[in-house]
Amino acid sequence: MKNVRGNRPEGAMPEITLRDALAPLFRHRRIMIISFVCVFVASTVFAWAWAARYYKASMQVVVEQDRSDPAVTTAQVAQVNNNKVVTLDQVTSEVALLQGEDMLRKVVSSCQLVEDKWSLSDIFMPSDKQQRMAMKEEQATRSLAKKIKVEAATTSDVIDVSYGRVGDPDKPACVLQNLGKLYLEKHLQLQRPIGASDFFTQETEKYRQALAESEKKLVAYSQSEHVAAPDLVRTDMAQQLAMAQANLYQAQQAMAADQKRIDHERAQMAATPARSATTETSNSSFLLMQNLQAQLLAAQVKRSQLMMKYDASYPLVKEVDEEIAETKDAISKADDSKYVNKTTDRDPTYEFLREDEARTEADLASQRAAAAALVGTIHGMQAEMVKLDGQAVTQAALLREAKADEANYLLYLGKREQERTSDALDLKRIANVAIAVPAVTPLLPRYSPFSVMFLGLFAAFFVAIASAYVMEYLDPSFRTPQEVSETLSIPVLATMPKKAA
Repeated sequence: MKNVRGNRPEGAMPEITLRDALAPLFRHRRIMIISFVCVFVASTVFAWAWAARYYKASMQVVVEQDRSDPAVTTAQVAQVNNNKVVTLDQVTSEVALLQGEDMLRKVVSSCQLVEDKWSLSDIFMPSDKQQRMAMKEEQATRSLAKKIKVEAATTSDVIDVSYGRVGDPDKPACVLQNLGKLYLEKHLQLQRPIGASDFFTQETEKYRQALAESEKKLVAYSQSEHVAAPDLVRTDMAQQLAMAQANLYQAQQAMAADQKRIDHERAQMAATPARSATTETSNSSFLLMQNLQAQLLAAQVKRSQLMMKYDASYPLVKEVDEEIAETKDAISKADDSKYVNKTTDRDPTYEFLREDEARTEADLASQRAAAAALVGTIHGMQAEMVKLDGQAVTQAALLREAKADEANYLLYLGKREQERTSDALDLKRIANVAIAVPAVTPLLPRYSPFSVMFLGLFAAFFVAIASAYVMEYLDPSFRTPQEVSETLSIPVLATMPKKAA
């Protein structure tokens, strides 16, 4: 059975015309306009108050194994360990390590994410400033842990780390930069042997001090004994001792030769006269004859002078005659007598023997003194060599100790440099982790405020239309006679316009 209402079969859905569809928009246009304005204003405020000030920084961490680290041993050359392929567990471990709370707390403190300003929340916090700041840092650390996104890229060894924040664009970059630095340090502590660098540093310092002490003892011993290299001095002294003994033997030989020479020369001197005649001359008394003749001539001259004055019998004349006679007699005797002159001198052979004996005795005395001195020198050198032997043994022990300390010092110095080199390499490119893309300060906000406003405009249109239809759905009143007839199933006899009423 069909009931015809407005030319529609009973139970059929009413036909919706364009007028019917647009009618709720006109009936609730006020709500629609208010909704549109509210949503658009809210999106504009959100765009310029949040989106325009929201900056986001990101960095990428690559998990890889491209460096072989030497094993920590006491050997001079360490064994190199072969690296393995990176696994998913390692990547997951690095993701968990990047979210460490201790590192985030240091990041909060380094980047000053907590400002020491009073806020309403301070009412519910302790009055102690340090405790209040500690609580704020703890809250900031938890908030930072929620906002930092650490995700491992699928089917790769890359870890993406991002962080966004409203306000200063330097803060997100500071957070990620400090997080990367702390992460590398943490990875260094976990991947490298704990305390290896400190251990080698301590051992290097210990053996450096031991080496300095050994060298100090060695220098002090050399200064106290007044010898620098007793083994070298002993070697030189051994050569000098051999030369001294050879000189002693030569001196003894020379002494024996000189003594024999002296004995032989004394025997020759005993058989050789000390002096010998050199010249012998036989002469008459020539000078006496000359004197007597001159005296005779003078007497004759005197007699002639007297004869001119006196007679021959005068006494003075007789006296002159006697003088003349005596002078002639003396001349006659002087003519008959002769004088022999004989000259002697030192015997040259005797003098040569005497001089050679004196020279040989001087040489012998010199040789004896030299031999005595050589004997004393040899005894002194022998005693000195015995002393040098002891000093050489003591110094050799000190040298061995110093060399042992030096070897240990150089060993641990090399190990320390290996560790420092590994640490330096780790800071730049840790064994299996590297900061592939470091965080930089963003220059533009993460979301464009104009894009947000454009999306807000669409959202405002959608919310306005939706609010009109929702209000239409929630409105319980009848708006047309057809709705009354369809809802109540009674005929409508008359209608009255709202304005007329």
